[in-house]
Amino acid sequence: MIEPKRRTSKGRRDKRRAQTWKIAMPNLVSCTKCGELVASHHMCKACGSYNRREVLKVAE
Repeated sequence: MIEPKRRTSKGRRDKRRAQTWKIAMPNLVSCTKCGELVASHHMCKACGSYNRREVLKVAE
């Protein structure tokens, strides 16, 4: 079985592990009906529409 040639330092190991928690910002687009910022390919929670159609009736 192959063994590592050198020991990985704690700093190098921790630098590599520090990158895993980062999450990219969600892509926000404006709703075509009301102009509210919405995650792309998701229903608008403000007006209840998706793809210019009313999907959910929202109490106003």
